[in-house]
Amino acid sequence: MKRRDFIKKSSLLAMATGIGNMAHANETGQRTGSQYESKLIISAPMLQNYADRSMGVAFAVSDLANGYVIVGEKPDLSDGRKVKCGGYRTTEITDRVQQVRLTGLKPSTTYYYKIGADRIEYKGGYSMKILGNEQDERIYRFKTAGELSKPHFCVINDTHVRWEPFGRAIDKIAELNPSCVIWNGDASNVEETIEAQTRIFLTPEIERKDYASQIPYLFCPGNHDSRGMANRHLERVWMYRQPEERLSRDWDLGRNFAIRMGDIAMIGLDTAEDKLDTNPKFADLFTSGPYRKAQTFWLADALAKPEIASAPYLVAFCHIPLFDDNPRSNPGDVAPADEDSKYSTDFAMWQRTCAQMWTPLLEQAGCQLIITAHQHRYRYFAPSPDRPWAQIIGGGPEMGFAGSGDNRQEAPDRFPTVIEGKVENGNLQIIIHNLLTWQIQERLTISRGRE
Repeated sequence: MKRRDFIKKSSLLAMATGIGNMAHANETGQRTGSQYESKLIISAPMLQNYADRSMGVAFAVSDLANGYVIVGEKPDLSDGRKVKCGGYRTTEITDRVQQVRLTGLKPSTTYYYKIGADRIEYKGGYSMKILGNEQDERIYRFKTAGELSKPHFCVINDTHVRWEPFGRAIDKIAELNPSCVIWNGDASNVEETIEAQTRIFLTPEIERKDYASQIPYLFCPGNHDSRGMANRHLERVWMYRQPEERLSRDWDLGRNFAIRMGDIAMIGLDTAEDKLDTNPKFADLFTSGPYRKAQTFWLADALAKPEIASAPYLVAFCHIPLFDDNPRSNPGDVAPADEDSKYSTDFAMWQRTCAQMWTPLLEQAGCQLIITAHQHRYRYFAPSPDRPWAQIIGGGPEMGFAGSGDNRQEAPDRFPTVIEGKVENGNLQIIIHNLLTWQIQERLTISRGRE
């Protein structure tokens, strides 16, 4: 299938409907008129950056506001503490997305929370006031990561703002009820406005609007998640990892994660663009190369953490595959512009540079499985004598067809997936759910822990 057909159409539509508001993403002005009477909180909360001692909560608003979360360990929140959006010194005032960092939490612990926001009138540095308050009276809950948490995850990928396959994935996740979900890249197409990003993550056009209110999410960006003016600052909608979780050296590595969840250690990496920084299409405005190298230093430290090193199972996640057995698959290091007649595409189908930097560290640490995406077709590569880890590639958003227009053909190998992983009776079970047929596509078992 030509992956770019629907991506290009979706991108043009997003630009046509919202590019005029591009500069609005960071404004401090206030909307006026009848919208003062409108609902202030316009989305359910989304749990972001699943961790053992912290949790991110994001939600959308319709007007200038200062959001907050009330969180506690008692179901009635009688012990609740109020945490405002923003950090020290000043709180955040924004008219699009409220982001609240909950820190100082305990591992493997259930917490209850509700969200609220104060509507703000801001006329200047000495002229501001609260116009009113709105609070969602529903009490939600979540459980932090940790060695005593249920070892159960799900993975989605390449959703590309396609609501039917995305809705199916969310329904399956609701049925499976994992401890967390890894969104393994390409949630976006090319997003130019914060409104488009908000629609993807906080107000998706699916039935379950509260899909991430009680099941926390982790995010491994795909190449499309950095394309477009708004996606250059995706952290305005999907926050970075908490500052206290990163060394000063790793300040810009806000998407990487190293999480212990029961018997599973999970590592999140960002393969970045599928084109070289030298590709003329990007006008020398991308720096994926140094970014990947910086993650190598982070990865070495993350794998040495006691809670990661002691886990029986180590699973890594990234968007672009780190292996491909097809000699026609572009490995992503064809300088300067990714083009070579011996490869079937002018972009990376897998990432040889990342593989050379990261997989020796993962192998030394005993990684058994790497879960990837990007190719829009489910594939499984079993371990081999020279590659001790297995690799899974998740399916894309195509619903059983390839091509478009007169070239559209049935393609039963093109289907979206939910990849489920859980530890049962000491074994890591991987189940591939086919969202086109609603059947289990494949079951895999990793029967022993790391040596």
